[in-house]
Amino acid sequence: MKPNHIVQLLVLAALWGASFLFIRVGVAEFGVAPLMALRVSIGALVLIAMLALRGTPRASLATLRSRALPLFVVGILNSAAPFCLFAFAELTLSAGTTSVINATTPLWGALVAFVWLKDRLTPLRTLGMLIGFSGVVSLVWGQIDTPHGALAPSASAQALAALAATGAALLYGIAASYTKRHLTGVDSLTIATGSMIGGSLALIPFAIVFWPAGPVSPHAWGAVLSLGVACTGIAYLIFFNLINVAGPARAITVTFVIPVFGILWGALFLHEQVDASMLEGCAIVLVGTALATGVVKRIPGLRQRQA
Repeated sequence: MKPNHIVQLLVLAALWGASFLFIRVGVAEFGVAPLMALRVSIGALVLIAMLALRGTPRASLATLRSRALPLFVVGILNSAAPFCLFAFAELTLSAGTTSVINATTPLWGALVAFVWLKDRLTPLRTLGMLIGFSGVVSLVWGQIDTPHGALAPSASAQALAALAATGAALLYGIAASYTKRHLTGVDSLTIATGSMIGGSLALIPFAIVFWPAGPVSPHAWGAVLSLGVACTGIAYLIFFNLINVAGPARAITVTFVIPVFGILWGALFLHEQVDASMLEGCAIVLVGTALATGVVKRIPGLRQRQA
């Protein structure tokens, strides 16, 4: 990977890692549905502008119309529902912890593809899944087992939040297989734009019903604008460019760097505690993900055969 590609990957990881920080800041005042409705709606506007500037607006509009239903489904599976689950999780969990659970997305993607699309799994990839999932258990258990004071959430609340974040990662995996099955041949920018529009349509009614009764601070508004413009619109633009210039296999390695920034931003700006159990769980998750996604091709002494 060229140096400028590495810089783009680090910027992308920093933006997506920061999304967990901004969710943590904004969700307390906006609530789950309004915050995420604003995020996907702002992101959709940025992506629509990108699509218009690409030079083939009529062709893109025709694709959006002809594939409206699958794009709407992807919008729910890949944006509306997982974004809300992560926001709900961050009412209890730290931004750093949630970003690590997000790193299991490729594990779920591989598992869903194996069950649904009959993709082959090697013993090494299966081992990676088991290691990755054990890392999540270790991470969550370490957070529950760590005392946080008298006002800390209960163990059951933390477990429910972790389950919600894990469910969000699972939905990302389902969305990947659904996209492969129903949207093959549609370019990534069109899929992203259409799915964001679909996610907006799904969330706006809930945002209206659950809109906060009191005024929202400029601090929270700044968080939601950062989520929509930087962590969604600009981040997608960088991601698509990386796919074009470096290939999807290298672009997806951003998954391994996001938790680093998620933990870093949480510690710097929210003063979140980073302890040994958290770092240990993060390391286990990333090792498992590296094996499950094929970044690590072989382990000496382990013979590869088709599962």
